[in-house]
Amino acid sequence: MGRIGIIGGSGLYNLEGIKNIKEVELNTPFGKPSDKFILGIMEDKDVVFLPRHGVGHRISPSEINYRANIYALKSLGVERIISVTACGSLKEEYRPLDFVVVDQFVDRTNQARHMTFFNEGIVVHISFAHPICPELIDLIYDTGYGISKELRIKMHKGGTYINMEGPAFSTLAESNLYRSWGMDVIGMTNMVEARLAREAEICYSTLACVTDYDCWHPEYEKITVEMVINNLHKNTENAKKILGAVIKKLPAKRTCVCKDALKNAIITDRKLIPAKTKRDLEIIIGKYVK
Repeated sequence: MGRIGIIGGSGLYNLEGIKNIKEVELNTPFGKPSDKFILGIMEDKDVVFLPRHGVGHRISPSEINYRANIYALKSLGVERIISVTACGSLKEEYRPLDFVVVDQFVDRTNQARHMTFFNEGIVVHISFAHPICPELIDLIYDTGYGISKELRIKMHKGGTYINMEGPAFSTLAESNLYRSWGMDVIGMTNMVEARLAREAEICYSTLACVTDYDCWHPEYEKITVEMVINNLHKNTENAKKILGAVIKKLPAKRTCVCKDALKNAIITDRKLIPAKTKRDLEIIIGKYVK
């Protein structure tokens, strides 16, 4: 069984319950990841933990080296990623402290985030209609639903996450626009991770923790950092309980399409791919390009 990667978002900078801990610092062809990786055993499974923003929340969403993070997780043998992320709600029924097992994304970033491993002489077109691993969606929801009821909060299966740029929160006009589009939650990070994970043939999932109603809700018109942080801490503790239960139930083998995402996606003539690109991407394309 491959390792399970856990990416911690705002508020989740460490993870209790990991045994035999080993810290690993890595560099990649795409630069340095957000922080050191924590390797260990959790619920008898090999896990790798990475704080997305670095310990102490030092890295802005626009400045995260997403390629380095996902590449390094791939190099550590990670086959599945559970991303824990804070988000704002764009729907009345998705209340603060609820969890949403996201299944779709819309990208609204406007700065230069690197969203693909494939440039420098190689063109790859992955299928991305369903960006979240269906096996992980089912497992996280089925496992977390019972726990969330015990915690007296709700877990929602499915939802569209609109990825804004940040780091500022939405204007009221933007928030209402996204609601008119039918978006469910809003965040600043997960779209890029999902796309890169699919390119790396890693199963990806998002456990979105609702901290606020963005700014559209008349009772929550003014979002304060204090409000968000307070809910963040509560969500973090609840998310840890769900994570442990999900990891315990993960099967050894993957049967989803994620594991073969590149099978028919590499368009470039193999003979024309530059040698350096082949070397840099060996851990990703090696089974298809010799």
